Amino acid sequence: MKLIIINGPNLNLLGRREPSVYGNQNFDEYFITLQNSFQNIELEYYQTNVEGEIINKLHEVGFSYDGIILNAGGYTHTSVAIRDAIAAITTPVIEVHISNVYAREDFRHVSLIAPKCKGIISGFGMDSYRLAIESVLDLDVE
Repeated sequence: MKLIIINGPNLNLLGRREPSVYGNQNFDEYFITLQNSFQNIELEYYQTNVEGEIINKLHEVGFSYDGIILNAGGYTHTSVAIRDAIAAITTPVIEVHISNVYAREDFRHVSLIAPKCKGIISGFGMDSYRLAIESVLDLDVE
């Protein structure tokens, strides 16, 4: 099984950015934990702050991977283009958020990409990524 985690804008600052919201661990450290927990999965990680690069990566992997875990950051609430890219591919996409977006500002309560994703996991800190991987594994069993 081949999965990719795609992180969008500002997630390269995890561990330093608003620790009260996002915690103190950087994603590179957490990714090693995920790799150790899911040794039977070919797990990749990609991060960019650029909307078009997220779209390009979705196009690149969206017909050959078994699952995509996407934390589009702020683009979740603004990007019709990422929504369209998800709609155009066949690989299931799980939308992930570290924080509970519904406990935050009102503008974060609307996800433009959610209707094109298989599901959403929000509010479990970095553990949201593990839960997303497990949900893809469950999809594979069905």
